[in-house]
Amino acid sequence: MKPHLVSPARLAACLLLTFSVLASAEERIEKGSERQRREHLTRIGVDRWHQAGFRGKGVKVAILDSGFQGYRDFLGRALPARVTARSFREDGNLEARESQHGILCGEVIHALAPEAELLFANWEASTPDSFLAAVRWAREQGARVISCSVIVPSWSDGEGGGPVHRELARILGDGSRAGDVLMFCCAGNTAERHWSGAFRDAGRGFHAWQGRTIDNPIQPWGSGRVSIEVCGAAGELELSLWETTTGRLLQRTRSWPGNGGNCAIIRFSPQSEQSYAVRVRAVDGNLKRFHLYVLGGGLGHATAAGSIGFPGDGESVITVGAVDSRGRRVSYSSCGPNSRRPKPDLVACVPFPSL
Repeated sequence: MKPHLVSPARLAACLLLTFSVLASAEERIEKGSERQRREHLTRIGVDRWHQAGFRGKGVKVAILDSGFQGYRDFLGRALPARVTARSFREDGNLEARESQHGILCGEVIHALAPEAELLFANWEASTPDSFLAAVRWAREQGARVISCSVIVPSWSDGEGGGPVHRELARILGDGSRAGDVLMFCCAGNTAERHWSGAFRDAGRGFHAWQGRTIDNPIQPWGSGRVSIEVCGAAGELELSLWETTTGRLLQRTRSWPGNGGNCAIIRFSPQSEQSYAVRVRAVDGNLKRFHLYVLGGGLGHATAAGSIGFPGDGESVITVGAVDSRGRRVSYSSCGPNSRRPKPDLVACVPFPSL
């Protein structure tokens, strides 16, 4: 990716964003005081940028997220007095989901670059075209920076490949033209609920997670819906969900040639008295490597390496991971390798104090 054509003042604002926005926003923003906020900004050097006059003036920043419910209540406080908003959901509702995740992302950006203009956009969760439309709209609105702290693993092959990544890169540009966009994406927090590696046949085509074990336990976090997403660059596979106490098959689906490779998804609402496990089976002889992610729960056999999901696994975006105050990667923060570029590109200190 070529260097982007950004003025020094705008570059300063962009750099401010990279150091805290996405790692902090990945559900790691905590209630804090003004003093804690000032200390955090000082730790990452924001106070010196502000004193030098770099406060984001003239820069538009778009936040792509799924949680903006009640955002008007924060205008002129945690957010600028005015934001430009657009929904790319089928129902056109920016506030449809009962979540303030995107508002918290906006609060972080507003603290780092208080004079930047903010754009808010959401999209239809199951439709990559609506996500790309949101990115395209942000560019048309003059955004120089896009921030996205949501992951959708099944829109990629897990290695930064596929048609959604290619179109995203085309919309953003390579930095050689005025108007090209810098996009920052979270690494994600799936390091402890992701598995990737080479397929190992335990017999009858079932993958062996460890030894000859074909069941990988799923630990739901509560009663909310759990999503299990698996993708591989090549080879047809079967994904199945089992109730381990009775050995009963609950769901089974086969992969489809999707947005980057062969992907399969199982979603379910857990019952408190049941325990669950997932199995992966190779349908043909072409399955070599694959990624499996659990959203909304834990995974018994997990690997941190390669756990960055779309869009952060792409070469065209700058991916931000999370570290603690000592500069060590926090255990949940996803890490590469996921593409030909080292991932994550940057790290940021968490948590970020929310007022």
